[in-house]
Amino acid sequence: MALAYAGIPVEIREISLKEKPPSMVAISPKATVPVMQYGNLVLEQSLDIMRWALSQHDPDGWLTDENTVDVNTLIDANDSSFKKILDQYKYPSRFPELNPVDVLTSALNQHLRPLNDRLMKAQFLLGAKLSMADVAIFPFIRQFHMVDETLFSLYQLEPLKKWLNDWMESELFLSIMQKHPVWQDASLEKL
Repeated sequence: MALAYAGIPVEIREISLKEKPPSMVAISPKATVPVMQYGNLVLEQSLDIMRWALSQHDPDGWLTDENTVDVNTLIDANDSSFKKILDQYKYPSRFPELNPVDVLTSALNQHLRPLNDRLMKAQFLLGAKLSMADVAIFPFIRQFHMVDETLFSLYQLEPLKKWLNDWMESELFLSIMQKHPVWQDASLEKL
């Protein structure tokens, strides 16, 4: 989303992680997604890609010094503890030792309700202005919502649900959510 917002043209390559193309492994030995190559620059984390894109062009000031501590605190909590809980919620068979109700309770109490409380006071996570925190956190909340949309609809999180829905219906989000065929290295296509 940050790349599209910044107006940076990119070639999207849909990768099958079961059949990682040699060209991807060559530029990114960790061989996970996302990975972005721009000339000699290789970025292997979503947040790094976002920061780079916004440093190139940020017309609405998503990446501002204002509220930097809040931005970093929210994103760090999302990328560490919420990501862990999200994986436990999405893939319960990988965590048979965990009680699914406890996982859901942790997600609600530690992350979703605090975000909802913020959104009760303002349209965006840091106030009246959209920030990088909104864009960085939205995909994780969307994934959580998609695990069980019916259950999610029952939560008393109306401001968070509205924020999520506004993002999912946004022109920016819809513009990037295109399906792409799995990309193959040209060298492999000749075999």
